[in-house]
Amino acid sequence: MKYKDYYQILGVERDADTDAIKKAYRKLAHKYHPDVSKDPAGEEKFKEIADAYQTLKDPEKRAAYDQLGRHKPGQDFQPPPDWAKQFGDTQFSFDDVDLADLFAGLAGGRRQAGQGGGFKMPGQDYEITAHITLDDACRGTTVELNLTVPEYDQHGRLHRVERSFKARIPKGATDGQRLRLRGKGGKGVGGGADGDLYLNIALHPHALYRVSGHDLYLDLPLTPWEAALGAVVEVPTLNGPVHLKVPPGTHAGQKLRLARRGLPKPTSGEGDLYAIVQIVVPTVLSERERALFKELADGSTFNPRGHFEREMKNGTPAS
Repeated sequence: MKYKDYYQILGVERDADTDAIKKAYRKLAHKYHPDVSKDPAGEEKFKEIADAYQTLKDPEKRAAYDQLGRHKPGQDFQPPPDWAKQFGDTQFSFDDVDLADLFAGLAGGRRQAGQGGGFKMPGQDYEITAHITLDDACRGTTVELNLTVPEYDQHGRLHRVERSFKARIPKGATDGQRLRLRGKGGKGVGGGADGDLYLNIALHPHALYRVSGHDLYLDLPLTPWEAALGAVVEVPTLNGPVHLKVPPGTHAGQKLRLARRGLPKPTSGEGDLYAIVQIVVPTVLSERERALFKELADGSTFNPRGHFEREMKNGTPAS
């Protein structure tokens, strides 16, 4: 049997009182809990910490442990000849037994870490990302989530188990929003409250819309003549197409607002839809179209670069 220095594992002196042992355990358990620790060996350390606390918090087990004497961690050793008669079963075999299992057997089976002695430990909070579509966000949806989480068995051993959740995401959920499901996280021990489950909402990219809170943004292509003369164009929305009036003289980059055509808000109302104007010119021209553009070019006095000339006259060009 290999020796484990339970006092060293908890970082306490051998004469530490119960409160000091409990305080050290609580600090280390939170540090190395598998849901918190980034240490690859965190789960194994957490088990060692729980084993050490289970033994040292119990006066009888601690006395039995102290009777084993001091050895180097990992050193092979045998308990004193009368140890089993004094503390355990006279028929107990020490061959191929783990020290933690030995002390669990002294009290007829291990209790869960933190159970008894008035020590309570709340369950861990879990976080998971819920990927939904923009249509889901608009109308609400139910998602099924599968998690692999750490839980204790009836012997106090830590295992990873599969858990499934169904969560209702209300309409109006936005990208980056964090929803809380009370009591759906890790199980508390020693009477501690169960943890919570947090859903981080992530919207799938949409082919047409960009999302900002509850507002939506849409690129609106216009022909040069629609922008110059004004027009009424059909624009898609989440609830079907609508007609948008484009005023004469509309320029590229201008935002045209469609009120209350965005995502619904949690309590009441909706965000807005903004159509961002993009001026699009034809890349292939018929002879008639080419002639019309030539006629416009010859007859128009409009100069989009007139401010260049004014600045050159009023200022001194950089050398």
